[in-house]
Amino acid sequence: MNHPLDKFVYCPCCGAARFVINNASSKRCESCGFVYYFNPRAAVVAVIIDEKGRLLVARRAKDPAKGSFDLPGGFTECGETAEFSLSREVLEETGISIHSARYLFSEPNIYPYSGMDIHTMDLFYEVVVDSSTPFCSNDDVASLQWIALEDVDPAQFGLHSIRRGVERLLQMYCKE
Repeated sequence: MNHPLDKFVYCPCCGAARFVINNASSKRCESCGFVYYFNPRAAVVAVIIDEKGRLLVARRAKDPAKGSFDLPGGFTECGETAEFSLSREVLEETGISIHSARYLFSEPNIYPYSGMDIHTMDLFYEVVVDSSTPFCSNDDVASLQWIALEDVDPAQFGLHSIRRGVERLLQMYCKE
């Protein structure tokens, strides 16, 4: 496996071509001593469930995993809390305004983007809404639909962290 910073050959501080692997998540410049850490990017995921026990599922409009199932969410931005990011992303993708959310768990992921593998830490939140709450697909969501939890198939979710998260959700909500 390649180092996450393999595409970076030159030191971003002094420009020297002596930017070498320091450890599994950083590179160090042998000329000026600058060290750059490649930490996971935070992302938020909304587990939107209605009072009928259905999950709101999105179909991805873009790669990676275009056409597969996903859950609403996305990357946090600088200066945002995870909760604010969750509200912003859900509003952007579904038109739903979130009033409260409960943190559930996290899953690591590798998200291929622009020729790089972006390591992420996906934070899953439960959001309960009334089934009459209007929604519409926007942004990078092709469509949205309610699926009964017992009918959810994790294999239809294209991103590894979301698939693992859905498996965990089904264990939590569909205890047999």
